[in-house]
Amino acid sequence: MKRSVLVIDDEEAIRSSLRMILEYEGLHTLEAADGPSGLETALSEEPDLVLLDIKMPRMDGMGVLQELRQRQFPSPIIMISGHGTVSTAVEAIKLGAFDFLEKPLERERVLLTLRNALQHRDLRSRVQGLVQEVDARYQLVGESPPMRELRDAITRAAPSSATVLITGDSGTGKELVARAIHRASLRAAAAFIKVNCAAIPEDLIESELFGHERGSFTGASQKQAGKFVRADGGTIFLDEIGDMSPRVRAKVLRVLQDGEVEPVGAGRQIHVDVRVIAATNFNLEAAIAQGRFREDLYFRLNVLPIPCPALRQRREDIPLLVEHFAQLYMHENASPQRRFSLETLEILKDLPWKGNVRELKNSVERVLILTDQEEIRPEDVQPVPAAIAAAPAQTSAEDGVPPSATSGNNRTLKNFKENAEREFLVRMLRENNWNITRTARFIDTPRSNLYKKIEQYGINRERDDA
Repeated sequence: MKRSVLVIDDEEAIRSSLRMILEYEGLHTLEAADGPSGLETALSEEPDLVLLDIKMPRMDGMGVLQELRQRQFPSPIIMISGHGTVSTAVEAIKLGAFDFLEKPLERERVLLTLRNALQHRDLRSRVQGLVQEVDARYQLVGESPPMRELRDAITRAAPSSATVLITGDSGTGKELVARAIHRASLRAAAAFIKVNCAAIPEDLIESELFGHERGSFTGASQKQAGKFVRADGGTIFLDEIGDMSPRVRAKVLRVLQDGEVEPVGAGRQIHVDVRVIAATNFNLEAAIAQGRFREDLYFRLNVLPIPCPALRQRREDIPLLVEHFAQLYMHENASPQRRFSLETLEILKDLPWKGNVRELKNSVERVLILTDQEEIRPEDVQPVPAAIAAAPAQTSAEDGVPPSATSGNNRTLKNFKENAEREFLVRMLRENNWNITRTARFIDTPRSNLYKKIEQYGINRERDDA
């Protein structure tokens, strides 16, 4: 498809000359003889590039430029003038022009400017596409009451620069919350730097966070800026803050108190303007009581606490999450379109998902890799969750016990769900040494309900603990 260029100039000779240059280069040319018609054509035709004269009757080029930028016109605009001055060119660039050409126009100069402008447009489009892909990957999905509360908390936290502490089980999406806060904040145009405190060796994390001078330790062959400096003006996300060493926590506290970092071996302070968002799956209050976490650091971090709900607290979001992860996988892998049946989604909603959203995502991808058919059926997800795949074979139905959920005896959805639930309960009871109270707490169900399920499914320790 040909690229299009709109030429807005009141001189017919200039328009004709530019048309010949552009068409020789394989570009489609649009023309307008004054400001108002040029503005209308630009907005209706959306050309890839605009060449805009400054001196025109009715509405000059500067007025057209301002109007186009106010309307978020996406394409580059190159200004043309026969009476160009440095001040005029500077003003045009400030108003959003890509470049400035003086009359008489030189063919090579025109072509070079056009190529640069079109390359700039292409690069910007690619960047916007990549940003959209990243945003989709880090999107918070769900409309359940806990997710609405989480979004409200993000909306309240985003405008300020206060420190945020995100808590929640592993796999609940704490990084997604941190990124959502950053995107909605006044720092969104600056850097978002993530630090996984549990993944960096203890002897390196101080250098990673605060930087180091050349020769400050063995292997420090050159000076390195730390992540706090790289995040200056933006946000730093300290994931798994509970895994930090006491020495590093003390230096993080200094950053929070004074806004200063000290690179290893520098002997001087560097001022930084950084918003800190921390996350943990530890109970930091319990760690403080045990002397394993600094109370003063906890209070500095916990200015705005945001808890992430576990997947078991928002099961109604599972169909939306499954669809989201499936679409991401199919897009990224150019995979044929497939969908999960309603029966399959109901089964997935009833599974325990101890690994939360991360486990669900991995399971969806595994099913899509291993399954070829257009519709994902219940039998396709049976081997995926550990609650089903790792469950041992049950005794036969002749003993009054439902057959295995992974067997071929599930003729109805009700059979399958009952068998899957029985196998899950047996497995959880085994893992908790058949302690009813502990098992009920572990699977987040009332003890009375667990007793009812044990009686309903004829679960017996002597028979089912083999």
